[in-house]
Amino acid sequence: MNRINESVPQEFILLGFSDRPWLELPLFVVFLISYILTILGNLAIIVVSRLDSKLHTPMYFFLTNLSLLDLCYTTSIVPQMLVNICSIRKVISYGGCVAQLFISLALGSTECLLLAVMSFDRFVAICWPLRYSIIMHQRLCLQLAAISWVSGFSNSVLQSTLTLQMPLCGHKEVDHFFCEVPALLKLSCVDTTANEAELFFISVLFLLIPVTLILISYACIVQAVLRIQSVEGRRKAFGTCGSHLIVVSLFYGTAIYMYLQPPSPASKDRGKMVSLFYGIITPMLNPLIYTLRNKDVKGAFKRLIARIFLIKK
Repeated sequence: MNRINESVPQEFILLGFSDRPWLELPLFVVFLISYILTILGNLAIIVVSRLDSKLHTPMYFFLTNLSLLDLCYTTSIVPQMLVNICSIRKVISYGGCVAQLFISLALGSTECLLLAVMSFDRFVAICWPLRYSIIMHQRLCLQLAAISWVSGFSNSVLQSTLTLQMPLCGHKEVDHFFCEVPALLKLSCVDTTANEAELFFISVLFLLIPVTLILISYACIVQAVLRIQSVEGRRKAFGTCGSHLIVVSLFYGTAIYMYLQPPSPASKDRGKMVSLFYGIITPMLNPLIYTLRNKDVKGAFKRLIARIFLIKK
């Protein structure tokens, strides 16, 4: 029993950038502002997509899923980070660490698949516009969304279980801002080669394969758009897909860097910043990217605001 108790600590210390205390105030401000903008932006997209009947389409159904996912993902990470930055003891309970690991991993894996589903939706809309409503019917949309969520949470169950089974031998200082698989594996006092190989294999499934499918989809989309005679039609098609492509580049680029590069002590601080980017900055930017570049969403916002003012009058 004593060995088990030593192996499983009651709490973890999240080091973050504690060796650079002068960074804490700027980071707190950045995290707080980013979190507020993430909450407001993603909630706005969810509300507008539900209330405006013109946005009851497959594209905005998947966008609503993405906003809900980003909302939950940042909420699983940022509040604890803000508390720790303001605290002298930067700790998280074992149960809190397990919950954070499971939820963030589940939602991150789900987003990998959901972005691929969204690219398939754009592929069908542009390459087969006359068959779009037949192919992307409500049942298929629900099935694709459900597959993304179930696969993401199933992966999290597997990864979290394998990670938490590793003996820690009393080690409890996590050199990160939050509980993430690569950071927790570094605490183990046994050989983690098998776990790292399994993590690499899963990362290929959830990162490289969706990215490959997205690139193939966009290669077909570009060919189809170039065949459009109307300049306005071509601009609209590129504008709609451009938003999704920016989000894909931000998310997959940073996630691939984090999970598919060989571990290196020299790059640990860079890894922290990359994790912050795809965990905090990207969910904040997603609503801005989709609203600023999308006339339908901007129009829906204007109609909703006009409706609110009419009700007040």
